[in-house]
Amino acid sequence: MQKAIIYLRQALAKKHGVTPEHIMLGNGSNELIELLVHAFVRPGDEAVVPHPSFVVYPMSVQASGGIRVVVMLKDHRLDLEGMARAITPLTKLVFIANPNNPTATMVTADEVERFMARIPERTIVVFDEAYIEFAQGPDFPDSLAYMKQGRKVAVLRTFSKAASLAGLRAGYGVADPDAIALLNRIRPPFNVNSLAQAAALAALDDESHVLECVRLIDAGRHFLYDEFKALGIKYVPSRANFILVDVGRSATEIYQKLLREGVIVRPMTSFGMETALRITIGTPQENRRLVAALRAVLGKTSA
Repeated sequence: MQKAIIYLRQALAKKHGVTPEHIMLGNGSNELIELLVHAFVRPGDEAVVPHPSFVVYPMSVQASGGIRVVVMLKDHRLDLEGMARAITPLTKLVFIANPNNPTATMVTADEVERFMARIPERTIVVFDEAYIEFAQGPDFPDSLAYMKQGRKVAVLRTFSKAASLAGLRAGYGVADPDAIALLNRIRPPFNVNSLAQAAALAALDDESHVLECVRLIDAGRHFLYDEFKALGIKYVPSRANFILVDVGRSATEIYQKLLREGVIVRPMTSFGMETALRITIGTPQENRRLVAALRAVLGKTSA
């Protein structure tokens, strides 16, 4: 198992132009988030978290006795201006989910550049980029460049999305070697199993799979946009492999009805969005089945 860890860290370091000492493996991004909070947030320290966003951020901060400084999204996007203003001398971490979950929106390179110019030296910025493969483009920020410049930045990636290894729980973080050394002191010694490591190493060499996955998601996204428009369903333009939609009625009710049709979506009621669903983009067959089920439960007739 130790050799597998070495090989995977070496491969990731080569991919990102850093040393293996910059790389830490995690049991998915969740564990890396928890380790960062455990290492750097003490009772009374603050962490700035966006909302609605990934629920593990505030949960981990609360579990460590930290203070969650919540900044609401603007137009379904992270409010970087508001997050920068929320930073105080007590702020240890700032979480940037890019693209954001559950809204599938992203913040641009220009926006991040302005944000980073306002971040004090004492604060660590955590870029959680689980969905980066679906969002890459000239407007997507190069978060690793900030780390290479010596900024206090941690970049989290995963093999769970575009690499299709969700069940194996393989994620990794890239940060300054001193930060990685601190995290390794509290990391469980066998946190990523050998099968997950072997699969992740193979996935790094299978770029064609990732490209095909991204292509299918892009095609499915535009197919669903057209179908949602035809159904009169509002949606948030997505830069991920899911879409946030507003069905205009109880999301919990629609979720239950879709479940009876054999289609699983996620109601956003826990985020305070009573009429919103997060819908994963699937294969062409799955997307058509979703649309048919939505049409049935919403009482829409075929054109």
